[in-house]
Amino acid sequence: MAQGLNQLPDYSWPNGYRAAVIFSIDVDAESPLQWAQRGKAVKTLGEMEQRRFGPRRGLARLVDLLAEFEAMGSFYVPGAVMEAYPWIVPGLLEIGHEVGLHGYYHEAMQTLDNAEFDDVMARSLMRFTQQGGTTPVGFRSPSWELAPHQIARIIRPEISYDSSLMGFDHPYRIEGLTEIPVHWSIDDAIFYRFFGGGRDTSPPTSPGALLDAWKWEFDSVVATRGLFMITVHPWMSGRAGRIEMLRQMFKHIREHKDVWWTTAADVARWHDSQHSNGQFDVVNTPVKTKF
Repeated sequence: MAQGLNQLPDYSWPNGYRAAVIFSIDVDAESPLQWAQRGKAVKTLGEMEQRRFGPRRGLARLVDLLAEFEAMGSFYVPGAVMEAYPWIVPGLLEIGHEVGLHGYYHEAMQTLDNAEFDDVMARSLMRFTQQGGTTPVGFRSPSWELAPHQIARIIRPEISYDSSLMGFDHPYRIEGLTEIPVHWSIDDAIFYRFFGGGRDTSPPTSPGALLDAWKWEFDSVVATRGLFMITVHPWMSGRAGRIEMLRQMFKHIREHKDVWWTTAADVARWHDSQHSNGQFDVVNTPVKTKF
């Protein structure tokens, strides 16, 4: 670090771990398509079927892969997906996985007014509680976007953390809300999402190339004592060749005995118990563009 620049200390993890790994799964299924076509009949059967591959096959394959490595995952499920597939939340909770909220119809949350935002949160919480018999502790905004004022609307007794933002590469707190950060470079969607029909300008990334990229990212995160938050979607990463890629990635992670593989909820609890001195707290400073 250059002299004179503000340098925060390295993040400290429990039990001497150098870094942490979270395997997170956004179980979107067809909910983003329902949001995009809201108020209209969905006429694109190809995309609908592609997305439904997630709950039909991809989700179970990802759960089986986690079991193979005796690891737990953090799953984020929109309310509409809970409604369409009522077995998902209780099934995941029974195994011991974490399940958090992810909007209702995978809304563009930053476009909602306060009443609409609160309604989405309330309906999602109600659906989750009905199916899971408990309340979630985590929220992830669809498409990882929020309006600045919405941080305050996420904070409520049931929710102890958010996982939508990228202000650090380890946990932090923003406007009083614990943040377990994500990053696009370790999200399968920007590499695998492909619909055809002329909408895509290039083919999806090959699993081998992505494996090399993610190994590079992981090794760099460990070297800098950060958080490696993988995010996948069952309808994309649940395909057979991509499951094998993840298997090889998991083997690489397991070679590092000094890495804590856990859930977002556990990381949030660690941060709240050990990093409450404000060292990694930030505020929403308003930004205005001048022309």
